[in-house]
Amino acid sequence: MTRALIALTSHDKLGDTGRGTGYYVGEAAEPWEVFRAAGIDVDLVSVAGGEPPVDGLDADDRTQQDFLATADVAHTRPAAEVDPAGYDIVFFAGGHGTMWDFPDNPDLARIAAAVYERGGVVAAVCHGPSALVNLKLSDGRHLVAGKRVAGFTNDEEAAVGLTEVVPFLLADKLTEAGAEHVPAPNFTEQVVADGRLVTGQNPQSARATAQAALKALR
Repeated sequence: MTRALIALTSHDKLGDTGRGTGYYVGEAAEPWEVFRAAGIDVDLVSVAGGEPPVDGLDADDRTQQDFLATADVAHTRPAAEVDPAGYDIVFFAGGHGTMWDFPDNPDLARIAAAVYERGGVVAAVCHGPSALVNLKLSDGRHLVAGKRVAGFTNDEEAAVGLTEVVPFLLADKLTEAGAEHVPAPNFTEQVVADGRLVTGQNPQSARATAQAALKALR
């Protein structure tokens, strides 16, 4: 049985703005729906475990409502307790919270590296690729080095007014790690698959990123 793991942020503060943040619900819900429709078992993980903070919830979106009602989001496992064995896909959902707790989390890195080196797919959307900026394989190479990737662009960060709030600009950090960041116009669907690494640019790309992850696995 093919299994997928969707990773969510546990960070709930948007820098020093006094505003809250978390994982962007659609960026988890749409991949969850795609994977389940393909007959794949889906588990959830977060950095700290328990119920992760929510951002970007569309109360009228059926997929998001189904996800929140069915996926047991209130009881995610902490990354430190997850055995990557048996997972074929790890999918990093976005949301601005990821920019604070994804990049340096050793357990998320351990999970993704193990899945990838066993022949599985690593996928991420929007700010989810923040999990990849420091991620190294067992030979010491950055996973993204020499690969084409997508991710929230500098222009998009400026458009939402958070350039000076986030701890770094995602596109710049991916480039520093050796990736070729491939942008599309702001808030349009953009998915880049480079072998078994699949990345999407923004919330508009979440469903297509999951579909491309399935294709990369097959």
